Amino acid sequence: MALHRLSSRLRPTVTHVRSLHSGGRRQQQEAVAVDSEPEPFSVFRTPESDPACHSETHIGQYYTLPSAHIRTLFPSGLPWRYQQQVKTFNEACIMVRQPSLEVISYLKKTDYNKPALRYLFYGQKGTGKTISLCHAVHFCYTQGWLVLHIPDAHQWVKNCKELLPSSYNASRFDQPLQATTWLRNFRLTNERFLSKIKTKHRYMWTKREFTEEGSLLGELVDQGISRMKSSSDVVGAVMKELRLQSGQPGSDFHLAVAVDGVNGLWGRSTIKKEDESAVDPEALTLIYNLRKLMRNDWTGGAIIATLSQTGSLYTPKSAYLPQELLGERGFDSMDPFIPVSVPNYSEKEFESCYLYYMDRHWLQHPQSRTEEGKKELVFLSNKNPSMLDRICGFL
Repeated sequence: MALHRLSSRLRPTVTHVRSLHSGGRRQQQEAVAVDSEPEPFSVFRTPESDPACHSETHIGQYYTLPSAHIRTLFPSGLPWRYQQQVKTFNEACIMVRQPSLEVISYLKKTDYNKPALRYLFYGQKGTGKTISLCHAVHFCYTQGWLVLHIPDAHQWVKNCKELLPSSYNASRFDQPLQATTWLRNFRLTNERFLSKIKTKHRYMWTKREFTEEGSLLGELVDQGISRMKSSSDVVGAVMKELRLQSGQPGSDFHLAVAVDGVNGLWGRSTIKKEDESAVDPEALTLIYNLRKLMRNDWTGGAIIATLSQTGSLYTPKSAYLPQELLGERGFDSMDPFIPVSVPNYSEKEFESCYLYYMDRHWLQHPQSRTEEGKKELVFLSNKNPSMLDRICGFL
């Protein structure tokens, strides 16, 4: 579609047309038709902010996330470059794309009395897997689900600033800083559930500290935040309680487990022991408990995950297929799952993104606003969302 034709569509809608010739019946009919037509929101935007109402007619259009949802649902779950874009554009918009719509359609039709289904976004680097995950998670959040979000599983197997022997199991290691951070974000996202869900088990932390059976889930979370030494075990207890209670009689919540970079659970770790030997990911308390949660032996929810080459350790840069990134062990653990491919932008999606950057005055170079400049962006980025974002950042 030519740029000048699209630009004309962005002009304000005509609300009143006066016939140049009073006898022009055809022009009068056109004037009535224009007057009765509702003013469009924009070519590349949709005013529909509820993910449950998104359909194929919205593909390629951006919808705006309420700022309150950004603060509570994604306190740390958005990609760094996207966070910078939100600050720059002074709004948080997500493009409606086919992969996330596919998962949302499945979630609407699922029988939650049966074991949780696992959905796996995969695709080449920079195609938008994390944002597709965020779109699906936003749907769950607006439907009143309890959201258990792991923003980047790879961060739990590398760059650990503090590693302590587990007080519960001598063969495991705790990561108190990562666990405490996650518990704070979990509490912020699921505040309304913490005073409703009660524990089914009794937990002993020290000789003097324990959480009785029947305590509020909020008390369990507060225990991990206030007592950093037990934070890793508290994360495991929270996951255990939700896994056991989801889908059970008397339970009034659906559980959405969202993991970005799920292949990190079965990859290699850069964390070292005192003898400089690498720590097996399974020996990490957080990874051990998260692996158990990824099993589909519980009901009343869904597992939505992405495969990520970014941050993945000791894997070829060209790898992106599930069997390549998960490995044999991870693939067997996740099988069966529903694979959802996330490709580069289509022509329509690229056009929409290009117009969005134009609207936000992100494209400042005069040449970038011409038809030839747009073609050059297509050539340089190959319509890859991440690459397009990086290229346009210099224009």
